[in-house]
Order: sequence, then C-alpha cells, then structure tokens
Amino acid sequence: MNSTVQKLNEHKSSTPSKWREEAEFRIANKSWLRNSQHIAIMMLDKMEKLGLTQKSLAEKMGCSQQYVSKILKGRENLSIETLCKIENALGLSLLPQITETY
Repeated sequence: MNSTVQKLNEHKSSTPSKWREEAEFRIANKSWLRNSQHIAIMMLDKMEKLGLTQKSLAEKMGCSQQYVSKILKGRENLSIETLCKIENALGLSLLPQITETY
C-alpha cells in the first residue's frame, strides 16, 4: 500500500486543484451558462451549414478568432452587442422576444 501512495505522490501536481471553485462557479452561473452553451451549439450548427471557419466568422463579426473560440466553448457571458453581431454574421435569431415585441 505504501508503494501505491508513494507513486501517487510522485505524480501529484504542484499546483492545487481548482475543481471546487469551478464547480461553485457553474452552480452560481447555471442559467446564463446554459444559454451560452445553447447559443454555442446553434452557432456551430449554422457554421457547419454555411461552411464557415472560426476565422471567417470572426472577420464577419469584427472580432478575433480567439474570441469566437471562447464563445464556442459555451462559457462566455455574451453582451447584447455580441449577440447582435452573431445574429448578423450567421443569420440566426437569438433574441426573438425582443425583436418580436417591437
């Protein structure tokens, strides 16, 4: 048993795990994270249909490819401005309640 514990300790990371903080973040931000993930899935589906890369979408949105990558991970708290840029670039309707009301 000591040899197993010793082997595990040899491979132990020098930095502490952040799983607790990440789990608390997901719990505290559950509602907008769910929406962000749903938007990311819609974007990926539309990008595939249109044959767009992250780089080409970034050019259409006027932002960096790195920012598009962050959005597509489904963990980005998107502003209304960014949502509108996504809608215009991909022809999606992400804010139907607002546009239908006015």
